[in-house]
Amino acid sequence: MSPQKIEQDREMSNEARLSVTLLTGRTIEQGVGKECGKASKEYAESVAVCFIDPQDLKKLKVKEGTNVEVSTSHGSVVLKSVKSRRGPHPGIVFVPYGLWANVVVDPATGSIGMPSLKGIPAEIEAAPEKPVLDLPQLLAQLFRNE
Repeated sequence: MSPQKIEQDREMSNEARLSVTLLTGRTIEQGVGKECGKASKEYAESVAVCFIDPQDLKKLKVKEGTNVEVSTSHGSVVLKSVKSRRGPHPGIVFVPYGLWANVVVDPATGSIGMPSLKGIPAEIEAAPEKPVLDLPQLLAQLFRNE
């Protein structure tokens, strides 16, 4: 199937996909969740999210709380969408540090000991039918023995 046909099919089915720049970083909620333990529901709920500009939510045709899939050349992960209270910053999404962000970040460190966690080219699309995996599910998906 040609790329043009795929794009036409996507437009006809009302699927929207945006090219964005992904930033990762710390949040207060992540810090509070970490105090409950990285295996806690509170921690997962604080980091398995993607902050999106309100205009980009409209372009994606989703409401806050709808699951979205964030994809980079390193992987993809389903996250809960959160309307960003900062901005405007169309074309930029933010995912807090954690295993969910690690799925889409290049693990290469370029000999400096730290991967690049900012300015990552990504695509985002609505994924209301896909679940946000909890920690055991995500670990099983990433490290399953095939």
